[in-house]
Amino acid sequence: MFFSRKGKLKKEFDEKLVDLIKETKDDWHNAKVFEDLSDDFSLDIVAQRKVTESVHFYLFKEARIRQVIIK
Repeated sequence: MFFSRKGKLKKEFDEKLVDLIKETKDDWHNAKVFEDLSDDFSLDIVAQRKVTESVHFYLFKEARIRQVIIK
């Protein structure tokens, strides 16, 4: 009775996780491109790329733990 929504909630949050993974992948790609296009070496740009990369891989690891299928 109380647990009948469990599957629906898991599916909903798995979809949100997949959307976040795709969004952070785009952000990570944009940060890499921005770092490559910049003329001078800036630690801020490198730090921003590493932050977006670590967020992306954290979400990817969470998806593996939850056994989410990304299409």
